[in-house]
Amino acid sequence: KEEYAELMKTIDYLKSVLEDEELRMKIIKDELIEIKEKYGDERRSQIVHSAEDMRMEDFIDDEEIVITISHNSYVKRTPLSEYKRQGRGGRGSIGTNTREEDFTEHIITASAHNYMLLFTEAGRCFWLRAFEIPEGSRTSRGRALQNIINVPKEEKIKAFILVKNLKDQEYLENNFIIMCTKKGTIKKTSLEAYSRPRANGINAININEGDQLIEACLTTGSSEIVMALRSGRAIRFNESTVRPMGRTATGVRGITLSAESDEVIGMISVDDSETTVLVVSEKGYGKRTDIEDYRVTNRGGKGVKTINVTDKTGELVAIKGVTDNEDLMIINKSGIVIRIAVEQLRVMGRATQGVRLINLKDNDEIASITKVDREEETEEETEGLETPAENDDSTSEENTDSNEE
Repeated sequence: KEEYAELMKTIDYLKSVLEDEELRMKIIKDELIEIKEKYGDERRSQIVHSAEDMRMEDFIDDEEIVITISHNSYVKRTPLSEYKRQGRGGRGSIGTNTREEDFTEHIITASAHNYMLLFTEAGRCFWLRAFEIPEGSRTSRGRALQNIINVPKEEKIKAFILVKNLKDQEYLENNFIIMCTKKGTIKKTSLEAYSRPRANGINAININEGDQLIEACLTTGSSEIVMALRSGRAIRFNESTVRPMGRTATGVRGITLSAESDEVIGMISVDDSETTVLVVSEKGYGKRTDIEDYRVTNRGGKGVKTINVTDKTGELVAIKGVTDNEDLMIINKSGIVIRIAVEQLRVMGRATQGVRLINLKDNDEIASITKVDREEETEEETEGLETPAENDDSTSEENTDSNEE
């Protein structure tokens, strides 16, 4: 009788379980908790993507991109195709919506898989893969660089170098990085010294008090170096006159400043005779000159005139090595961008004032200039573009510098 009563009680309980879903869920929950308390431990296996066959860059399209860095260190990447070519002397198009007192300071054209070596004004070097930069539209502001790499907030990016591969030992040993400072110091170091990335960066050059790094170039060891001053003078010498030094060295004299207020505004390295020297002034004037017009001098001299600086042109702000197969991108402090074909600019003498490249409004000034490879023009690209300026503002090439040193 006791066994019968016990069995009937079990039957009643089981029927109630079958009829009550809430009770069934409670039973399952209690039993799972009991199993967890008895057998639970930390997961020992890891679920990861196969690291043998796949790398991060395999998932990223290796497209041509434009990287912009603002004065206040905001960075973004944009497909190069968003910037259409226009005629020389046009007004340009809106490039970036920036905050007040901020403007785009660097425009970099790169491949998404490139390594970027970023150099700060204090002489430190940081690494970044191009595809790691957040993508943004042409008019977006971008993201603070300090949120991507460990750049000190008080330091600004002044120079950059694009490197295709940091693991090719032959490439690393046969290429060099040449850096120059605002006061005219130049330094040469093997690329191999920068091939081991560190999260907190490394010292690239020792900067003297009151000076700062302004430019860095990737060279072959026998490139021609041209340094330009704000006053409109430039010097040309072979990089073989600068011996390779360690990362922490200060460097040697590259050019002598003629006045305390003068400063170096840029440096280029030239490896072939097809490259011409492009200089641009702060009020939108520019011109191209053959590299051979700059005679080779001893490193450390005062240089020769590279553009006729007047109140109309303003002082020199940029120097670039360009060819007919490239386009020029100019961005103003107001955020306006214009892209023009280099071949529209005829080659002229050193001591001329050049032609108008961009029409600046009010007190607007040029903030940055970069060169990009030319793309084949399509009908869509040419529609609605402004016509080139008909009035050529160049002065006579006979206006030579009689006081060259």
